Amino acid sequence: MFIDQTKNNAVTKTLSNSLQGFLEFVRTQGVIGLAIAVVLGTAVTKLVGSLVKDIINPVVGIFLGRLGDLNAIVIPVYGTNANIAIGSFISALIDFAIIAGVVYFVVKGLKLDKLDKSKS
Repeated sequence: MFIDQTKNNAVTKTLSNSLQGFLEFVRTQGVIGLAIAVVLGTAVTKLVGSLVKDIINPVVGIFLGRLGDLNAIVIPVYGTNANIAIGSFISALIDFAIIAGVVYFVVKGLKLDKLDKSKS
């Protein structure tokens, strides 16, 4: 059985060109930066979630007259066994506000908001 060397070289060249094209795409489109942002964003989300759950919720719960977790605050729906989890919603709102604030100040602090604007 003979292997056609010209076909083998053409396949190798095509794979090499495809790999080079992919690497160029990664460099020009900022895929690495996006991946790093996703990883850091996940870590910040966990950190802020813990801050809200373990520190802010108990303090807010105490100020609202409920000892313990803010998530325990519910509004019962009369005539049913259902509850409206208003404390859980407030907790998620605090969580969102902190994460949005962190993102805003990081983007402003690193001057990333000016990257996409064309220079006139």
